Amino acid sequence: MNWTFLSMLIAGILPVACAGIAKLGFKEYDNRNPRAWLAKQTGFRARANSAQANSFEAFPFFAAGVLLALLAGVDHARIDALSIAFVAARIAYIACYVADRATLRSMVWGIGYGCTVTLFVLAIMAA
Repeated sequence: MNWTFLSMLIAGILPVACAGIAKLGFKEYDNRNPRAWLAKQTGFRARANSAQANSFEAFPFFAAGVLLALLAGVDHARIDALSIAFVAARIAYIACYVADRATLRSMVWGIGYGCTVTLFVLAIMAA
């Protein structure tokens, strides 16, 4: 199995999962104007929506790092490991965000960001 490609797929789906968490079980959700509805939310719903936005923001940088590492010929096992670690960190980040664990959330965000930066550094070193 290609763990790198699977990790990219999962990372691309995570924002949608966050949106689902924000809307979960809410009876008065307005699908005609979802952004306005989400902007009015508080608590875990607002945090899940913020995690959604951050997940969309994190994905392009991660995807670019993966693609550059692949193109530069970085060892696939290293790319796999960093990709899996990124996804694990992002899942932990979302869980911490929804649970309102701000300090832990920042720590796991840093781990995910570090994985992405490492992909770029490895690509630069291999090129």
